[in-house]
Amino acid sequence: MPEFISNLTVKAPAKINLHLAVKDRRVDGFHNLESLFFSVDFYDILYFRLSWDEKLIKIDMKGLKFNLKEQDNIIFKAISLFREKAGFNKGLEVSVEKNIPSGGGLGGGSSDAAAALLALNKMAGFPLAKETLLEMGATLGSDVPFFLHEIPAAWVTGRGEQIKPLNSVPQIYIVLVNPGFSSNTTKAFRLLDENREQRTGDRGQEIIDCLELKDSLFDGNLFSHFFNDFLDVFDGSEKEAYDKIISNMYKLGAVYSNLSGAGSTCFGVFKEKETARGAAVVLRECWEFVVDC
Repeated sequence: MPEFISNLTVKAPAKINLHLAVKDRRVDGFHNLESLFFSVDFYDILYFRLSWDEKLIKIDMKGLKFNLKEQDNIIFKAISLFREKAGFNKGLEVSVEKNIPSGGGLGGGSSDAAAALLALNKMAGFPLAKETLLEMGATLGSDVPFFLHEIPAAWVTGRGEQIKPLNSVPQIYIVLVNPGFSSNTTKAFRLLDENREQRTGDRGQEIIDCLELKDSLFDGNLFSHFFNDFLDVFDGSEKEAYDKIISNMYKLGAVYSNLSGAGSTCFGVFKEKETARGAAVVLRECWEFVVDC
């Protein structure tokens, strides 16, 4: 019998998409993607405690700004899947400090799910191989496999399950700004399918080649290769907010700024930490959620 760990605290990091190209729609209803994922130093924190009441799965979401039904909670889904696959019959109490905004394009839910799978596997004495966890993660969400790899950056393709870690990870400083509303991912994909103009050519290999040749994202004009296909599909107040944030990022010294995921958080990339911090101070005058990391 393995000796179980009764208490464990883990961090679930946010990510940004430095580049996000949405390709063709797949037969399973998902889309193929080409994206450069970058993990940032901003986290949800999850506290796990075993309970000997094997029927108990209790999740306390601290900081979540809306009520979430248990069956809709991706952490609950991850726990249930792990218990099924690993034959793990211990109850769990989970407390979550929810810092990453939901529906913000930062992968918070997916990161929480990955953190839960990794934490439970450790608490149970590692009954499941990493390959099994990755297969499980892909069924929970397209971004989950990236977080299960526990790597700082990767080129991500397929529906999100094909991960190519970056050999060298550049030092950059990020400012995150959320406009105070969430983005509906399903709606964003629908708008993209209905309205977008197809980009000519495939820039994925071009970006990979540049990443492998450069010692830093700041070498040459690498950022000129990056875009986010979702940015142009929004209109009205949503697009106005994104444009305002991105424009201000550039005015405050960002070398690159864009939308992360399908929204709603925008990010700016800065070469110097002090420039990023100064930009964050100014941006907090207009926006409630601003993080420099």
